[in-house]
Amino acid sequence: MKFLKNIKYTTAFIACAMLLNSCEEYIEEDIFSDITSENFIDEDTADQLIVGVYGEVRSAYSNYTYKYEGTDIFTSQNDVTSISAGNDYVGVTAPNTNGLWSSNYDIIAKANTAINRYETQISWSESRLGEKAYGIAQARALRGLAFFNLVQQFGGVVLDLEETLTIRSDYTRSTEAETYAQIIEDLEAAIPNLEDAPEPGRFSKRAAQHVLAEVYLSKAYLSFGSSTDFSTAATLAEQAIGSYDIRSQSYAEVFDYNNQVNDEVLFATQFGAEGIIEDKSNNKHSLFMYQVFNLPGISRSNPYGFKGDNNMPTPFFYSLFSENDSREDVTIHRALIADEEQSGGIAEIAVGDTIIYFPKVALDAVELADHLDRHWVYQPDQYGFGRPTDIPGTTFLYSENTEFSNFPIFKKFDDLDFNETGEGARDTFVFRVAGTHLIAAEAYLGAGNSGQALFHINRVRERATGVADEYAAITIDDILNERALELAGEDNRWAVLKRTGKLEERINLYNPAVVNHGAFDANVHLLRPIPSQELTLSPGTMTQNPGY
Repeated sequence: MKFLKNIKYTTAFIACAMLLNSCEEYIEEDIFSDITSENFIDEDTADQLIVGVYGEVRSAYSNYTYKYEGTDIFTSQNDVTSISAGNDYVGVTAPNTNGLWSSNYDIIAKANTAINRYETQISWSESRLGEKAYGIAQARALRGLAFFNLVQQFGGVVLDLEETLTIRSDYTRSTEAETYAQIIEDLEAAIPNLEDAPEPGRFSKRAAQHVLAEVYLSKAYLSFGSSTDFSTAATLAEQAIGSYDIRSQSYAEVFDYNNQVNDEVLFATQFGAEGIIEDKSNNKHSLFMYQVFNLPGISRSNPYGFKGDNNMPTPFFYSLFSENDSREDVTIHRALIADEEQSGGIAEIAVGDTIIYFPKVALDAVELADHLDRHWVYQPDQYGFGRPTDIPGTTFLYSENTEFSNFPIFKKFDDLDFNETGEGARDTFVFRVAGTHLIAAEAYLGAGNSGQALFHINRVRERATGVADEYAAITIDDILNERALELAGEDNRWAVLKRTGKLEERINLYNPAVVNHGAFDANVHLLRPIPSQELTLSPGTMTQNPGY
């Protein structure tokens, strides 16, 4: 059961009650009910505060700012000569507001409120002190996760750890080292009181161990990192993996729409088709695709969805899939299929006809001409923007396709219940055990234990290809390539490349727009700009990152 469903009404009421209570010295109103935050929130209703924190996690993991574009495996859909500041680092300026910043601080604010109310407002009976500890543990774990999302992008941030009851204009950023210390403190305090197997949708002990492993792994590369950080990260990753064998499910089974709650998923943000509108607000199915309903034979109610961003996989990403890698068929659509009939136009089209085919290996001239009598074909070097030259005498002329960017769209996030505004019902997997194996591989490699690093990367590879011990040696590039294949669109690719010191090298090798005209500057672009609104609100204390 999805525990977030149908709780937002209660959470909204609590929020309103708390807001009125905190502003009572400014607003005087007649009270027509004796229900307030003080007498509504007790040990029976306290969990609604925690559920409210999870509600904000949905927003944070529906915001993809800074996670994908401008990396080695995702680029802009536009012509390689066009300018996209986020992708090619040309003319990057500080935005007024930023969804990644605000959504994670919304998590932090609600976590702070929950912790404060659990500790100071609610009178807990002796027999329910375990519930108190469990609630605080969830709030602290989610707060640590939110701070980690922020520090990876912005460096040191505001470590606001108290419930906000007044308007402030003196916020100050902590150092990056202080931010990491707070994240570690939150997660280490939370882990002992989290449950091993909570109801789906809640943060488990193993999910927290996974996050803490990645925190230590990221810290290990930094100037203030400890010599033991790599080994600590490896130990935590092993604990998060536990006894689960990822080979017990195929990659296809993990992403089966009817198997969204499965043992490989350590944590997911939950959505659904029922309840109020927030339950059906996941737009992940709209990533890495173009407006396919503009193609003949594909309707607006097609099974693929609607374009939600302007990013696409790079040619390098497509090239990573080996012939025996089962993840390819799960991850991308190599053919787009008609879901409605069409008479006239380019050709007579029936439901089930192929409209575009994207071969993995280029077709020869004879094969290509044969296919173009039945559907368009875009060869591997034609994925992306531009119209190939028409092949005379064929039915499907490239000049007849009104879409300029054509490429194999993503499949792994396909939804069965979505609408034109991009709202879908599918859950978003935040952490999976396969990803934990790759954290372990990187941590063991950093610690100098190549044997254990090979074990973990080969476990992931074996599930994908059926070949045991395929890697005989291992480098950080091997791990990054395997992460691309296993976790594309799931992990924060930009943060991973930054962590490993590979961002500049790999975008200059594999991102076509960056290769053409990129202006990446490691002295500036390894940190994102602080939203200008934050500097305006605390003009005497908040500072901007260098170069913005």
